Amino acid sequence: MGKKNKKEKKGQGKEKTQQKAEKNAKKRAKKELAEIGEDDIEKMIAEFQEQDRKKTQVIEEKCSPPSPRCNMSLTPHPDRDELIMFGGEFFTGNKMFMHNDLLVYNTRKNEWLKISAPNSPPPRSSHQAVALRQGGGQLWIFGGEFASPTQSQFYHYKDLWLFHLKEKKWEKVSAPGGPSARSGHRMVQCKKQLIVFGGFHDNIRDYKYFNDVYAFNLDTYTWTALVTSGIAPAPRSGCVLAPALDQGRIIVFGGYSKERVKKDVDVGKVHTDMFALMPEGKIKDGSQPTKWKWVNVKQSGSRPSPRSGLSLASVSNNKAVCFGGVFDEEDDDDQLRGKFYNTLYFLELDKGKWFEGEVRGRKTTEKKKRRRKKDENSTDVGDDADNDDDEDYEEEEEDGENMDENGEEMDIADTDLKKMTIDGETKADAKNNMDIDAATGITQSASSVSMETEPESTSVTMETEESIFKLTVGPQSSASENTEMVDTNEPVNVFTPSPRMNTLLAVKNGVLFLYGGIYEVGDKQYTLSDMYSLDINKMEEWNIIIESNLKNQVLEESDSSSDEEDMEGGAKGGKRKPSDSDESDDDDDEIDIDFSDAPERPASEAIKEYFERTKDYWLSKAKEYCDSEDMTLSEKKMEKLAKEMCQESFS
Repeated sequence: MGKKNKKEKKGQGKEKTQQKAEKNAKKRAKKELAEIGEDDIEKMIAEFQEQDRKKTQVIEEKCSPPSPRCNMSLTPHPDRDELIMFGGEFFTGNKMFMHNDLLVYNTRKNEWLKISAPNSPPPRSSHQAVALRQGGGQLWIFGGEFASPTQSQFYHYKDLWLFHLKEKKWEKVSAPGGPSARSGHRMVQCKKQLIVFGGFHDNIRDYKYFNDVYAFNLDTYTWTALVTSGIAPAPRSGCVLAPALDQGRIIVFGGYSKERVKKDVDVGKVHTDMFALMPEGKIKDGSQPTKWKWVNVKQSGSRPSPRSGLSLASVSNNKAVCFGGVFDEEDDDDQLRGKFYNTLYFLELDKGKWFEGEVRGRKTTEKKKRRRKKDENSTDVGDDADNDDDEDYEEEEEDGENMDENGEEMDIADTDLKKMTIDGETKADAKNNMDIDAATGITQSASSVSMETEPESTSVTMETEESIFKLTVGPQSSASENTEMVDTNEPVNVFTPSPRMNTLLAVKNGVLFLYGGIYEVGDKQYTLSDMYSLDINKMEEWNIIIESNLKNQVLEESDSSSDEEDMEGGAKGGKRKPSDSDESDDDDDEIDIDFSDAPERPASEAIKEYFERTKDYWLSKAKEYCDSEDMTLSEKKMEKLAKEMCQESFS
């Protein structure tokens, strides 16, 4: 008993020490906030909510496109031709702005509408939103984060909100037992449940990544923490999550996490694995699964290279579309530089098979009129039909569109997502080879045919397993003039949205909408605010809805910065990281720090090896210098400064 009590007292002492440390940290934080003139973050959120309570009526008004922002949500309306945008954040380079406005984009009219309703959620970003048909239309929002204007404070939410689309009414749903506060998580609908997976929590002093799974019952309004079997995905945030409804399972792919390997040293990891979360055992009709299991999914096809910030939108028929992402690479100075992507991928959720999307561009065909030079003694072209190769011809070229006899553009085949890549061969290759066979599973639309026809024409239809190819043929040309269609195979310049991460994707009526995202140039992070659409059945071209204003935007100088890099092609915004000029007021200034207590270095040991062995010491010296100069550096910049100190001390 004595030993047991001793252990209990020891545990209580450790807990008291942690509480004391936390209390002291809060005191220091409060003092620091007072110095910069910023309120406590919870007080700021309370003030937002107090202002919101003054709203008494719903106001709907047309508005211009959204101001620059990122990490908001963009959700297709379950019934209307609309996309619903909520929240987001925008960093000017000097100050962070948080949003909680609700904006609706009408895809048919190309118009934006702002809805202001009482009792709305407080501002947030990196939350999740799902729209449902039930109850006249519902928009569910969970979690997210709030950052103070100086980004010195962060607050993570664990609240659940419901916006009734028909009544334009907000409702905060109180349901105990839900996920802990987090952002960067993912949420999808699976039958009568909302499924939440992953995310992270960061309070500056410490962080944590999650791999837990919660289900919210849409009938009973209750949370359940799912107990799963099998090997679960490692904790992560920013992954992609998509339901394969036909199989009743949920696919998890990719994501990002950090791990602390030693004090003040973190290592980031980009995940490239794929898992399926599926019910275990038999499920009674109308009931919800009680047991779930994780299964590792073997991927195939044209897989994306490792990246984080990949975005996904679900498409019908158990397919999903993905775009963008970034992967950090080391440059010659051992500094990390982001490589951004603008590749489009399709994923078959039931098979785990990837296809790289190919936007072909609109093609035009040439109409060539072949006029035969008649022999003076010849009266009928058909007399010498077998000797065509010996005859002389004149060709006239005319530019033509893909038109039918009524002057309308025509498609002569239905399309399918498999038109992207078929057994490693692109559809463009298939068309060039003229190898159309129903057995191959090719469902790509054939090139539209342009023809001059008379009112009287005949129609020939060729039906395959998945497609119908219809060709309208007019009467034969005169003996002296034949018209044939020629595919010029000239290269087509295809526009593609610029590389980016964390872009917003939404699919409505077979059209993919892409909005904004984040892009980096050097140490500066920019918020994009452009918008595009792509018919994913035709895959012909990206349509520009909102042009990029990247070239016209300039980041504000932060209080500690002195230089601004010029940027070609990107929008205003982003979280500015310290530049090289932040490290020192003058490149010629010497670092006045005592290195006499530095660990010994054998003459045979290279500087690089010595630095890796004694990195903790040099990082402490770099921090000491930054504290004396009242500077704040990122982890990468801090390590670079430490390395420079190490080299200078032995130069």
